Order: sequence, then C-alpha cells, then structure tokens
Amino acid sequence: MIASQSTLCGLSALAGGLLLLALCGCVVQAEPGDSQILQVGSVLFQDATVVGSGPYAGQSVDVLIESGAITAIGDLNAKADTVVDLSGRWLAPAFIDSHVHLSFLPRREQMLDGGIAAAVDLAAPIHSLDDDVAPMILLQSGPMVTAVQGYPTQSWGSLGYGIECENESEVQKAVASLSAGGASVIKMPVTEARSLSEPALRAGVEAAHSRGLKVASHAMTQDQVLLAADVGIDVLAHTPTAQLSDAGAQAWSKGAVISTLRAFGGSDIAVDNLRRLRAAGATVLYGTDFGNLQTTGIVAAELELLARAGLSGAEILASGTSVPAQWWGIEGLGSVDVGKRASFLVLGSNPIETPAALASPEAVWVNGVKR
Repeated sequence: MIASQSTLCGLSALAGGLLLLALCGCVVQAEPGDSQILQVGSVLFQDATVVGSGPYAGQSVDVLIESGAITAIGDLNAKADTVVDLSGRWLAPAFIDSHVHLSFLPRREQMLDGGIAAAVDLAAPIHSLDDDVAPMILLQSGPMVTAVQGYPTQSWGSLGYGIECENESEVQKAVASLSAGGASVIKMPVTEARSLSEPALRAGVEAAHSRGLKVASHAMTQDQVLLAADVGIDVLAHTPTAQLSDAGAQAWSKGAVISTLRAFGGSDIAVDNLRRLRAAGATVLYGTDFGNLQTTGIVAAELELLARAGLSGAEILASGTSVPAQWWGIEGLGSVDVGKRASFLVLGSNPIETPAALASPEAVWVNGVKR
C-alpha cells in the first residue's frame, strides 16, 4: 500500500502486516488486489474499463462508491478516502449463480470471495428460509414440492429437501406454505417413477403464479421436458442430459434454462441441447448446481462449456449478470451503473475476449466491501 501526499495520521502496524488508519481525512492509494485496502468510507476507482450491459460498457471511466453503492461514473474529479488505480484492468458486474444448494454445502463466504454476489437456492430444508445470508442476495425455494417418495426424498434430499404431496390439494397447500414462509421460487421435479401427476403439477404452477412466483423443474429427458413445458413451468433447473428433439427444444422458446453443464459431466449431448434450446429462443442462465458441484465461485469449466454451446464472450458474461438480474428480478445487480450495488469483479483481461478471466478475478467487491 502506498500513501498519497496527504498526511497519514494515526498509522500503526498490526500483526500480519495489516495497517490501521485512524479516521482523520487521510487518502490512501492502493493496488486493486491489495489485501490491505482500507474501507474508510468512499472509494474511487480510476481508469477502469467497464464490461457488460449498461451505458458505460466498453468505456474507460472512474467509478465512485459510497455506502455500498455506485454513486458516480465518468471522468470524475472527486475526492475519496481510498483511491484505486485500475488502469489496464476491466470492471465486470459480480455474478449471479442461478442454481445452488447452500444448505447441502454451506460455503457461502467462499462463494462471495469467488465473485458470486447473488444466487438461487433450488432445494433446502424449510428452516433455511429464515437464514440470514447477507451480504449475499439469495432467492430460495425451500424444499421441492414432490410426489410421495419422489425425488429427492429417497436419495440426497432425504433430510428435509422435499415436501411429499399425494394430490392437487396437497400441492396447493405446500406452495401456499412455502410462499408464506418466504420462498422466492417454487421447485417441482418432473422425473420418472413417483413423480407428481400432470394435474398436480398444473395445480402447483397455478398456485405459484397466482402468488407471483416462478417455478423451476428438474427435468432431464425429452418426455419430462415436454411435460414441464406443457404444465407451464418457467425454467429448467438443468440443461437436459438426454437428447432433445427439435420439438423438445422449441417447447422452451419462451422459457429459461439454467446451464449446470459441468455438474453433469459436460457431455456432447447436453452441450448440443443447450445450443438448440438457445437457438429456439430459451433464456440461458449461468448456474452450477453448487452442492452437487463443489467448486466455489465462478466456475471456469462452466464458462468453457457455455462457449462450446455457442455463447459469445458477451453472452457468457450476460448469462451470469444482466440476464439473471432481469429474469429473477434481482435489483441492484447485473451491471456497473450509477445506483447499483458496488458489487463487481476487477479483472486482468477482457472477459468478452477471454471469458475464463471471470473465474480468476484480481479482486472482488460486494456491496462496497472488498472480499
């Protein structure tokens, strides 16, 4: 850390080489990855190249953050407590992982450290809806609404990851209970044996939609994907692993699909399915199925598989930032813009040209605090 010409006062060394700066109007200049960056109030990032959506994409600008939010962008002549020179570096929005299981594998802090500022948890015990997960933004489904002895209650989700329902009425009650408990999304699996009936699935979708909630489904085969589309489910929780026909892909022309390619091996069939779902018009959301997959942060292998499925660097970035922010209705994230949360990645290379750079940020900031 290099002090500016402003007088440094109240400076003392702490164990481990950390520095404590008394709050006395001092200005600190620091490198972007400096672990000793001090949070003394406002931070001015100078000469950063913004990437992603929004009016500043592709521009080299200064970015001022105060109280956890971006308050100004441009050619700024602003005073700040800390100044960070980002010349030759890129500033990208922090990521949204649209499929995680943080109760199954509780590594939220590591996810934040790796650049995941928000996530969608698509199956957890009911008590998880009461968890305080700040500063992460977490949309939660709570337990899946499933059939008696249905997925996942007889396998990995036996300890409260599913609510077993026998008929339409029980499904409706389960959805109502989850909504009242704070669920942001409902998940109903469409599987082979012991799956909810078509009328029960329809009842669940109608109950969720009447409360303003989207519905996700674990559906991996052609028949399951067609049924999920037919009953009005909004998003496939995974890219299907069994070969889809053109009709299967076209059924999702107005829906969404969460990638999770790496978690299921990244087969050529799954990659081709995602390519054709996207070509049919489906919205592609970056997601890892974290919990099944154990890599924290932004997963380089998932980015590579998205590229194999035909997404450009800009589209890969969007699949984890602006697209899920809009699709899930997550305010404050998705772009580097005035009024947004100060949650972003500092990168050493342009992720539009080299998407893998997203998985190795030089620094991560979440709500104005360096991780």
